[in-house]
Amino acid sequence: MPSRLPRRWTPRRVRALLRSRGPTSILFRRRVAVITGAIAIGIVAVLFAKASDAAGEAFARFARQWRWAPLVTTPLGFMALVWITRRWVPLARGSGIPQVMAARDAPIAATRGLIAVRTVAGKALLTMGAVLCGASVGREGPTVQLAAAVMNVSHRVMRVRLRSSVVIAGGAAGVAAAFNTPLAGILFAIEELAAAYEQRMTLMVLSSIVIAGMVAQSLAGDYVYFGAIGAHLPLASALIVVPVAGIGGGLSGGLFAKGMLALATGGGRLTRWSKARPVLFAGLCGAIVAVLGVTTGLTWGTGYGAARAMITGADAPLWFGPAKFVATLATAVAGLPGGIFAPSLAVGAGVGNLLRAVFPGESARAVVILGMVAYFTGVVRAPLTAVIILAETTASRGLMLPMFAAAFLADGASRAVCREKLYHGLSRTFAGN
Repeated sequence: MPSRLPRRWTPRRVRALLRSRGPTSILFRRRVAVITGAIAIGIVAVLFAKASDAAGEAFARFARQWRWAPLVTTPLGFMALVWITRRWVPLARGSGIPQVMAARDAPIAATRGLIAVRTVAGKALLTMGAVLCGASVGREGPTVQLAAAVMNVSHRVMRVRLRSSVVIAGGAAGVAAAFNTPLAGILFAIEELAAAYEQRMTLMVLSSIVIAGMVAQSLAGDYVYFGAIGAHLPLASALIVVPVAGIGGGLSGGLFAKGMLALATGGGRLTRWSKARPVLFAGLCGAIVAVLGVTTGLTWGTGYGAARAMITGADAPLWFGPAKFVATLATAVAGLPGGIFAPSLAVGAGVGNLLRAVFPGESARAVVILGMVAYFTGVVRAPLTAVIILAETTASRGLMLPMFAAAFLADGASRAVCREKLYHGLSRTFAGN
């Protein structure tokens, strides 16, 4: 059989390669768009995190100096934020993750609405406004929408068509950068945003998630979100604690999701009234948040400080979990921009704190983390993401097997309460935008 002759590098062949793979080719420009977008996402996520944290500290100082003032300022702030959102940036309301899921289905149309610069600029400013009002909101969901919009801008600059896989990658890169957890970002892309495991995800897209996380880590430092806890639980103890944590956390998380979906997509009397009078309804929700915050002093904002204290083994009042649950639900259904990731982790810590009273002889740190995994899974129905986020944000990789068991039990328990996944249900309200 004759040997194959080597190809000659003729001028014609060189020109063809430059057209298909050179600096002016679509393939090259697409790669540049994804890589520069990923770097920009890491920078934007860190800046947004610092701004949100500063807003939270400003409100904390205000609430300490003027304890009763939030009874007036928080409801009025809720009303103003909802009016501004509905008047100027209606697609910025809520978490941000449902918007990215809707954008995934129609990426080109989404560049003019769901992930447009105007929408996400309003999202960032109004989310910080919600934090300044003491709302029980997080920045992680808005970071996902911001990240998808950054990918949109980088593709526009490079004159490349935006694809669904890149929208998914941008959103997941936002998760990676927000929590400093690249692996959790990849799992979130597969488990929640992609909607199906067969979704085509190229190496370049997955790389963008890791790049965004690495850039955020370089700027913010090599830190662990909740601190290096390193919790462990003996097998004999896990066999007792895990079923209770998984089922209890999953049921409570499912109740939260069902309440949100009922007010967002349901047809009940309260839902119809809230949609007919959105600003007044927001004021009532703000009043609930204000009363809880002034009464307890612990339910304001993301709840990060309280959650971290409980993870490290500090004693906390048993009512924290239920109170934070109500404050977060009232904030989430009010219609103002803001995420539920961080507040849900705080509620989960409260659930774990309740379990500490049931299992006083077990490791307090491990029990609280299992409560967080179970409740968070119950809310978002993404068990793999929940486990990896908690494993990476607490450096408790030795607890991963009990966390996986609790997460899958919680997923089943949540499904029994709320059949539809929260973000998938909410994304329908943004379809066609």
